[in-house]
Amino acid sequence: MAYFEIRRWEPAIRLTGLPRKDRRAFHYRAYFPDALSGRPIMLDGNVAADVADAETAIARLEARARSLVDSEALARLLLRAESVASSRIEGLQVGARRLLRVDAAREFGEPETDVTALEVLGNIDAMSFGTQAVGEGDPITVDVLLEIHRRLLASTHLSQHAGTVRTVQNWIGGSSYNPCSASFVPPPPASVAPLLDDLCAFCNDDQLPAVAQAAIAHAQFETIHPFVDGNGRVGRALIHLVLRRRGLAARALPPISLILATHANEYLDGLNATRYEGSPDGRAAHDGLNLWIGRFASAAQRSVLEATTFEERVDELEASWRRRLGSVRRGSATHVLLQRLPALPILTVNSAATLIGRSFLATNQAVERLVQANILASIRAGRRNRAFEAPELISVLADFERGLASPTGG
Repeated sequence: MAYFEIRRWEPAIRLTGLPRKDRRAFHYRAYFPDALSGRPIMLDGNVAADVADAETAIARLEARARSLVDSEALARLLLRAESVASSRIEGLQVGARRLLRVDAAREFGEPETDVTALEVLGNIDAMSFGTQAVGEGDPITVDVLLEIHRRLLASTHLSQHAGTVRTVQNWIGGSSYNPCSASFVPPPPASVAPLLDDLCAFCNDDQLPAVAQAAIAHAQFETIHPFVDGNGRVGRALIHLVLRRRGLAARALPPISLILATHANEYLDGLNATRYEGSPDGRAAHDGLNLWIGRFASAAQRSVLEATTFEERVDELEASWRRRLGSVRRGSATHVLLQRLPALPILTVNSAATLIGRSFLATNQAVERLVQANILASIRAGRRNRAFEAPELISVLADFERGLASPTGG
């Protein structure tokens, strides 16, 4: 039985210099959601059809993303785009070129002061770990979620909270000092651990279609809000853990957060619709879940459409590079680097050598050939280090992210 509980807020310290409303005691409503594990969930006919269409679309993306997925290039680009979009929902805005250059400087161990870019890179690192930690049929555990969170906050000013479940009450919206005017107050800290255990048990069950399961898991995670910070980004990573565990998106990662970020109000309304009061078998529970699952399934379908278009643009760009280079021996360092280049739009000779599995000398010669063909351009990474970027590829990537940031897709 889901319910709101009235609780009293007592300021721990009498802070001065704040408005009276931020210094006084008051009552607030904390939400206690129903458990998910073992709960019967029924999908309306139209929602079930949308879920089936979304799963078909994701499976098609897996199947048709041939050359790029085989080299993991598209998978890397889509993971990056998904991580950037998830960060954007949290208010972290950073352009493609700026982010890539900070990442290249980080490779050299250069001190970096771009806090926003470093936080987004932390999200990419956390998402990358998550997608490697859970494969088809593997269990999703609380420890995996904690490790994703640890990696997310490790390089931020909140690193002391990294990888730990909150021990304080948190809230969404309103004042930074108390939950008086909050739009939503999650369950108290004592309820977090059992709710996370239940959530993982739900994620490891196969009763529901994968897309519906991912939608519900994400909504429940956001409702639990188990961390001091970083809940949204870990919750959106959980979407892909579910899809990978079910074998639906084993390689190509549909950038669902790009769509959710575009329609932020509908996204938040959908999450709120799942926070019903009363029985899990009641009308409010049924309607709220179906509203959210339908919106999520639609976002998944559009993310596949946009990812497919993006893949086609990258394929066209790679074909133009090959025409520009002329004859390239198959299997040579230049051939392999060109094929893998979408995975690393800004690179160093060392990172490229690691990527293609060739010697430094052979890779350096390949890089120089791509520079001569105006496929790569030399840039500075940090103060003294030399790196190379693929300007045309970065433009395609930036257009992809900008296009998905528009409700019309353009």
